[in-house]
Parts: sequence; C-alpha cells; structure tokens
Amino acid sequence: MSLENYGILKAKPKDCKRGKGKSAHYQILVDDGKNEHRIAVNINSKVAPSELLYFADDNFSHPIIEKLGSLEMGYKSLDRSSRDLRLDYVRGGLFDTSKMVPLECDVPGPSNDLNELIQKYVEKAAAMDNGMLYAFGERWGPESFLPDSFFGFRPGSGIHDIHMNQGNSEKWQDDDAPCQDGGLLIHLPEENRWVAIFLAFQSQCFNTDDTTGHCLPDVPQKVPETSSQTCEVEEPESTEAGSVLIVGALVNPEGVDSGKESVTLFNASPKTIDLAGWSLKDASGRKSNIKGKIRAGSGTRILFSGKGVILSNGGGTISLYDNQGTLMHEVKYSSREVRSGWTIVF
Repeated sequence: MSLENYGILKAKPKDCKRGKGKSAHYQILVDDGKNEHRIAVNINSKVAPSELLYFADDNFSHPIIEKLGSLEMGYKSLDRSSRDLRLDYVRGGLFDTSKMVPLECDVPGPSNDLNELIQKYVEKAAAMDNGMLYAFGERWGPESFLPDSFFGFRPGSGIHDIHMNQGNSEKWQDDDAPCQDGGLLIHLPEENRWVAIFLAFQSQCFNTDDTTGHCLPDVPQKVPETSSQTCEVEEPESTEAGSVLIVGALVNPEGVDSGKESVTLFNASPKTIDLAGWSLKDASGRKSNIKGKIRAGSGTRILFSGKGVILSNGGGTISLYDNQGTLMHEVKYSSREVRSGWTIVF
C-alpha cells in the first residue's frame, strides 16, 4: 500500500524545535503566505537501532530543482501523473545511498547530531528573504478544531514521513511503494545553491520491488548513480472492476464489536489476484489496508482491528479500492439488515 496523501509542501521556514526521546521529530514551523504548517521530520527510530541513516548534499543538483521553483506556495498532491516531482531513493538518481550514515538525534557537542545538522540549513533558509523549504511526505489536516500541538496555530496541518517510504520491515510494509519517498530540499538563493536532506531507517532495505516497494533481501544492493533520472517505475497490472466483490459483512458481531467486525471478499475473475496495496473504507472515510492473495473463484475474510474501518450498526457504505486507489466495488446496507452475530450478504 502507498501513502494516502503523498505530496510536497513549499513554504517559508519561521521557527523550529528540537526533538528528543523515542520516535523524536525535529519540528519546523513554516508559512505558505496564507496558512502556517508544521513539518515533522523523524530523527529517531522506535525500533533498534534507533539512529536514522542520514545523507545531506549541500550543493544538490538534479533536474527536479528546475521544476520546484515554479511551484505555487503551499501543498501540492503528487499523484502518478507527477512522476517528475516524486522522490525515489532507489530509482530516482538522487544520490548514492551507500553514502548514508547512521546519526544520533541528540548528543552533547556541536554539529554532531540530526537536530543540529538539520537546524543549520533550516536557519539559513529562514534568515534569507527568499529562502524556501520543500518537504516531501504525507500530509495531515487541516484539523479545523485543533490547534497545532507544537506551535499552537489553527487549523493544525502539516506534513510528515520525511524519510524513505519503501523497503519497510513487516510491521510498516503497508506503507511501501516506489516513487513516494520523503525528503527535505532547501533553496538558499543568496548562496545560489540547494541543499538536500535524505533520511532512512536502518530497518529498511534498498533492494525493493519495482511495483510494490517491498524489500527484496536476496537481490544485490542497488546503488543508483546520481544522474538526470526521474522517477520511472513499471505500472502494476490493473485489475478489472468487478473482479473482486464485497459479498458479505459482519457488522454487529456478538459481544464487543471491536476486533470482530469483518468483510468477506470474493474473486470472480479467472486468475489469482494479489491484494497487496488494496484497501477498504467505511462511510466516514476510515481506511484499513489489506493484503494477501485470492485464488480464482475463492473468497477471503478481512477482519478489522478497530483502528481503521468501523462498521456502523446504523447503516453505511463499504468501499473496496485497488493498489492504484481505483474504486473496485461498493456496497450499502441499512440498519434493518443488521442483526447480532449475522453476516449481511450482498
């Protein structure tokens, strides 16, 4: 599965806060001329080893920078049609990944941890009239009723996942996809240069599948040369709408609903279908990623954890999307069809 809201935020840096502790983030307050946003840069891993891999090019040169300057201020969603703006550490020719080194987030001494190295470039951009940050990652918000938890502005909004987003370990594998890596590009016009900061977790691998972005541990390490490449990957094979159908839903299981609600899918096509990257959504837009394979003429039951899709006893809609975000099937049910312990058949 890919990130749901991958894109780029172009804005002027205003303030920053250092990160500490497990899952620490370096926080950057930025302004796009209309609204404030927060860029949350992960600088520490909850999974050992805790140090992130880091590479900074303080004189970055790549065809992508020619396109960034013409972007309007603010957030821009980067869909498949925006390949020339999407980042890919493995295929994009951005830098030599073998030069990434592990770096702690917060240690005594000057210029020797991620907080200080990122801050050095952010402060340079903030001090220049036209200094600009370009953050690649996943957007959140706007959260109309919530102030930002670090800088207090309203509505809360920003961008995170400013790191490689493929080759993840199994726990985070649903976020994998090529051409959706995070990063921080900084334009310093008064010094006539660009700075690029790239980050990855040590638990990630750089040998990834061209379609899914999943780790391929038995394949020799890919080290792309820095070049004029843009992000080009093989498009996954499309699945015809109606190939996989939602045929049942257990909306109101006996006892506590959480962790027991489920949807049953059926493969009506003549071939096995890989559900990697597919998802289900409820009427409120809550999403659960799914995976696995369904053989031709067979079904599979998807059990919800309670953290994504929630099936309302009052009626609702269940939607199935493929790995390109295309709606494949959708069903509706009413409260009259909901019975304790019974599966609704569509």
